[in-house]
Amino acid sequence: MSNDEKLKKGISRRTFLKGAVVGTAGVAASGLLTGCGGTEQPSDKNGGKTPAGADEREFIPQAYLNPQDYDYRQNTTDFKTLFSPLKIGPIELNHRMIKSAAGSATYLAGLTDELLQYYVQFAKGGVELIYVERVPQLEPPVDGSPMPKEAIEFGKKLVNECGKYGAKLGYQTYGIAPKPIPELTAEDIAGLQDRYVAIAKQLKEMGFVAFEINAAGFNLGAHFLSRFHNRRTDEYGAGSLENRARFVTECIQKIKKACGEDFVVQVLMNCVEENDNLTNNATLATLDNAVTEPHNRTMTIEEGIGLAKLIEAAGCDSMHLRLGPLDNHPCQFGSDLYFILNGLEGATGYGTQWDFSRHFQGQLIANHSGAGMLINIVARYKEALSIPCGTVTYMDPAHAPDFFEKALADGKVDFYLMNRPLTVDTEYVNKLKEGRIDEIAPCTRCLHCHIGSNEMNRQMGYCRVNALTQRVMTDKGPKTYELEPAKSQKKVMVIGGGPAGMEAARIAAARGHKVTLYEKNNVLGGKLTFASMVKGPHENLEDLKKYLIRQLEINGVEVVLKKEVDTEFINSENPDVVILAVGALPGKLEVSGGNVPIIEYDQFMGADTGENVVVFGSNAQAFDCALWLTVRKKKVTIVTPNPNEELNKQQSHHAHRFMTTALYALGVKAYPSSNIKEIGDGEVTIETDQGVEVVIPADSIINAADLQPNKSLLDGVKVKETYTIGDCNEPFNIALAIRAGNDVGRAI
Repeated sequence: MSNDEKLKKGISRRTFLKGAVVGTAGVAASGLLTGCGGTEQPSDKNGGKTPAGADEREFIPQAYLNPQDYDYRQNTTDFKTLFSPLKIGPIELNHRMIKSAAGSATYLAGLTDELLQYYVQFAKGGVELIYVERVPQLEPPVDGSPMPKEAIEFGKKLVNECGKYGAKLGYQTYGIAPKPIPELTAEDIAGLQDRYVAIAKQLKEMGFVAFEINAAGFNLGAHFLSRFHNRRTDEYGAGSLENRARFVTECIQKIKKACGEDFVVQVLMNCVEENDNLTNNATLATLDNAVTEPHNRTMTIEEGIGLAKLIEAAGCDSMHLRLGPLDNHPCQFGSDLYFILNGLEGATGYGTQWDFSRHFQGQLIANHSGAGMLINIVARYKEALSIPCGTVTYMDPAHAPDFFEKALADGKVDFYLMNRPLTVDTEYVNKLKEGRIDEIAPCTRCLHCHIGSNEMNRQMGYCRVNALTQRVMTDKGPKTYELEPAKSQKKVMVIGGGPAGMEAARIAAARGHKVTLYEKNNVLGGKLTFASMVKGPHENLEDLKKYLIRQLEINGVEVVLKKEVDTEFINSENPDVVILAVGALPGKLEVSGGNVPIIEYDQFMGADTGENVVVFGSNAQAFDCALWLTVRKKKVTIVTPNPNEELNKQQSHHAHRFMTTALYALGVKAYPSSNIKEIGDGEVTIETDQGVEVVIPADSIINAADLQPNKSLLDGVKVKETYTIGDCNEPFNIALAIRAGNDVGRAI
C-alpha cells in the first residue's frame, strides 16, 4: 500500500463512522470525555452495530457518539426558493439571506468611514436587509441630553449609502440592567423598556426600518425569558410563560405604539437551552440557591414556542431563533464549534461531550458538522406561528446548496441569518445569484473572527480567508476595500503554490500585473491538503484550496507545476518582482540515541507510531497531531520548550479552548517549558522547567517543533524588488499567510 493510500485510509471518518450507533459516552452517561462500556449497542437506523468491545474498535468510544454524514453537500438546485420574495411586516425582500447583527467591532473606532464602509460592502454585495450591531454612538444619550447632530447625520448617511445598492437597515440592541434581575423594581423595568423605545424612535428617525430586541444569550431579555436566570416571583417572574414573556412583550407593544405598526420589530431568543457548564454558576452568584439548581431550569422547545406565541401576539414581526447553551457564548451563535474537533464531535469546551441524540431534546441536525443545526427545531416554531422565522449558525447555502434550498422549499424556515459567510466574502449574495458559486470564498469556521470581548476583537480578530476583516481602513491593513490598479505592469514571479503564494498571485494579477506562479509539486495547495486530512472536512480547507486555484484562473495567473526554482532560474527569467512563498523548514529536535524513532510531522499519518507517542511541540500542528492520534487510541504526551501560554498558539481562541479541554480530559499530558533530555529503550527522559526529570514511555516521537524561516533561495538573486511571505518568512498559520500574500499583492 502506498503512503497516499495509507493516509487516505487513516483519515477516512466516513469509513469508521458509517453505520456506527450513537453510543452512551459523554455528558449523558458520566459528564466526562471518558470511555463507555464494552457491551454491544443496539442497531442504528442504518442497520449497523457497534462492535461488542470498545477495545476491538479502531477509535476511542467518544468518536462513535455523534456520527457524521458528510454526504450532504450536493448542488443540483437553482435556488428558486432562496431567491424568492420574502415579506417581513411591510419590508419586501427578493431573497432569503439577511445579515445578522454580529461580527463587527468597528464601532470602537467611532462614527468613521471604517464603520460606514463595513456595512456598505454588504449592501454592494447584494444583501437587502442588514442588521447593524449595537453602536452606542447611534443611541440617544442615557442622561437625556440631546442627540449629537453628527451622530444623527452619520446614521442617515449610513442608511442612504446602503440604500443606493437596494439595502435596508435594521438595528439590534440589548438592555443593560443597573442591577441583578431579581433586584429590579417596577420603575427600573419601565425605565429599561422606555430606553428601548427611545433607541427605536431615534433609529427610525435616521431611516432604519427594523429593530431587533436581543433576548438571547446573556442579554436582558433572556434573563426574563429563561428560568435559569429569572428568579423573580412577581408578574415578571418565572411562575408562568406570560410572566416570563412580559418584559419582552411590553417592549414590543411600546415600540410599536411609539414608532408605528410599519416599523418592524424582530426578537432574537434562545429556542432551546442546555447547561454546558455544570460547575460554573457565576451568572447566579448573588443568589443563595445558585449552586443547588444549576441545570434543571433550561428552556425546552415547548416552552420556547409558548413564549414565541406570546411575543407574536404582542406585535412582533419576525423571529430570530438561536441555540441556548448557558455559558459558552460563541456556541450560542456559532454552535458549529461543537464539531471543530475531528473525531470528538460534540465536545463542549469544558472537557465534556454532548450526546446529540439526547441533549437539546435530541432535535438538532447534528450529523452535518454543524451546518443548519436548528432547522428542524425552527420548523416546529413555524408550525405554531404565523410570522416569518429565521435562524443562525453556519447558514451557508453555497456550502450545501440542495440542503439549504430544500429546508426553505419545505417550509421549515423562512430566512437565513448569516454573518461569517458574508464577512468572508461580501459579494456572496451577488455571486450566488449569478451562478458564480465557485468564486465564493469559503468560511473555514476557524472562529479567528471572534475573540472574546469586542475590544479584544478590535485588536486581535481577523479572518483566515479574507485579509481585510478587522484590518481594512486601519493602521494594520489596506486603506481601502478596492484594489488599486497597477501604475505600470510588472513581471511578477511567485515561487510557491500554498495559500500565501496563491493569494499574492491573485491580488497582483487582479491589479494588472503579469504573474507566473511556480510550484515544485504537481498540485497546488501547499500544506492545505495535509491540514485538511488532519483536521477533517469541518474547516473546509479543501474548499479554500479550490477557491484560490479558481481565483488564479479567473485572474489570468500562469501556473507552472513540477518546477523547482533555483537562483539561476530566477536570474535567467529576469522578473521585475519575486515573491518567495516556499513554506518553512522543519523545526529542530536536537536529541538522538536510543531506539525510539523520530517521525517528522508531515509523515506521522502514514507511519507506525506505536501505542505511546511523544509529540514534541506546542503549535497548532502539534495539537492537531495529538488529537488525531488520541482519537485513534494512542497514548499521547506533549513536550515543548515553549511556555504554557503558547500551547496551541496558532489556533483561534475558541478552537484552543475546545482542543485543550478535550485532550486533557482524555488524559493527554503536556509538559511546557520542557525538553527531551535523553532517548532510551522505549522511553524518553524529559527535563521540566522545575529542574526535575520525568521518564515517559515512548514508542515514537513526532517532531512538531516550531517551524523555521526559509529564505535562502533569494541569496544571490539580482532582482531588486523581492518579498518573502507566509511560513518561509514568519511561520505561523494559514490566516497570517493569506494576510501577508494580500498585503504584498497590493504593495507591488
